[in-house]
Formats: sequence, C-alpha cells, structure tokens
Amino acid sequence: MSDPDHVVPDPWHALRTLTQARIALGRSGASVPTSAQLDFQLAHARARDAVHRALDAQALGATLARPGLACLVADSACPDRPTYLQRPDLGRRLSAPSRALLAGAAGEACGLALVVADGLSALAVEQNAAPFLDALLPRLEADGWTLAPLVIVRQGRVAIGDEVGELLNARFVVVLIGERPGLSSPDSMGLYMTRAPRVGLSDADRNCISNVRPAGLPCAAAADKLLYLLGASRARGLSGVALKDEAEGNSLPGRPVRNFLLG
Repeated sequence: MSDPDHVVPDPWHALRTLTQARIALGRSGASVPTSAQLDFQLAHARARDAVHRALDAQALGATLARPGLACLVADSACPDRPTYLQRPDLGRRLSAPSRALLAGAAGEACGLALVVADGLSALAVEQNAAPFLDALLPRLEADGWTLAPLVIVRQGRVAIGDEVGELLNARFVVVLIGERPGLSSPDSMGLYMTRAPRVGLSDADRNCISNVRPAGLPCAAAADKLLYLLGASRARGLSGVALKDEAEGNSLPGRPVRNFLLG
C-alpha cells in the first residue's frame, strides 16, 4: 500500500489544472497511487449507478412544471431498464399507449416540442433539466416560439423525439437527454435539435449541444447556443450536418472567434 510520502510525482502534474482527465497521477512503485485507484473505482461505480438508475418521472414532472406549460409522461417501447440497455431500437420508439396519449394531446401546429428523456443517465436530467428550462423558456418566449406540451419519456433514446415531435405537430423538437456517463461526468446532459421531426430521420439530421452541467457548459450558455441554432435552422430551412454553429463565443479566451469547420 502506498502513502503520499512514497508517491513519485509526474513531471506533467501542472497539466492536471487544465483537464478532469486522469493524467499525471504519479506512481507508487510500478502502480498508480492507492488514492488514485480508489478514486477511479468510485467514479466507475457512480457511472454504473447512473446508467442503471430509474427515472422518477412523476417527481421530475413536478420539478419541471411551469405556468402555461402542460407536462405529459410517456414511455418508450422498452418494458424495463435491462431491455433498454440491450435493445436501443426499442428506446427510439414510443409504446402504443404513449402514441395514443400524444396523438390525443396534439393541437394545431406549433413551433417547438420539448422532450426530456432519461437516456443513459437519469441523474443528468434530474439535476440539469430544470435549471436549463429556467434559462431557455424566457428566451423562447422573447423570440416568439410557440410550445407543445412538455413530454417526459422513460427509457428513451435521442430519436424518440422525432416521433414525439411528429405526433404533436411541432416544426422543431429539442430532446434533453442524459448522456453516456464518463468517469468524471455521470451528470452530463445533451441537447438534440431537429427540424421537421418525423420517424425515420438519422443522427445526421440533428444538431447536438453536449456536456450541459455545472462543471461543463453552463445552462445559460447552452440556452444561448440552442436559441441560435433554432433561429438559424428556422431561417435556412435545414438542420443537422448542413447547419453549422457560427455564433460568437465559440472560441477560447484570447483567440479569434471562428468555426474551424468553416475553414
């Protein structure tokens, strides 16, 4: 067993201030220090717990309730969590009762449907969906967006938003979903925006904003990025790989603002 007095420091130790990645841990003999090994095991356990944790949709619905915004709870075609992890295809489609529920709730065509799905980390949406909506909804109202009922989906994958948006007659859909946990980020939420949602679209038709969480991309910044993408998609009539994020604020401090994808 190692102790701090017998850990050989790594010459790259200063780089640890720039990343949460497990680099420059030092060594004790031929092994990593005991503290680093225990930290790794704890992070791995947290990631596994996030993947297997069930979403409390009713509690989340109470947290996300906003005046004037109806909230519906739906299920994918997955009957349970083990099936969800083994059958991604079933997580991309709604169950028959949920299709009937949303079809009955559909009204006239609207601008945007918001979907909150557990994905691979219920923890991520439980912690981040509410503060993100607090940042997003006033921006949407100021920009004139009309909203369909908010839909919470249990055992849902990203593509389930296409079916939800189609059933609710929405011109756009945005899916808030728990991302695959990393060993330093079991609480990371992703945002997926699609124009003209309908069953059968692919990932190439969506735009993604990733790592929305306190230790990653702040909710206010994520809301600004999403509002820019929605506006650009509405103006240009496209989304996905054909739509690039050209908004200001994409560069690091001290570097010119430019999108490297544009050359």
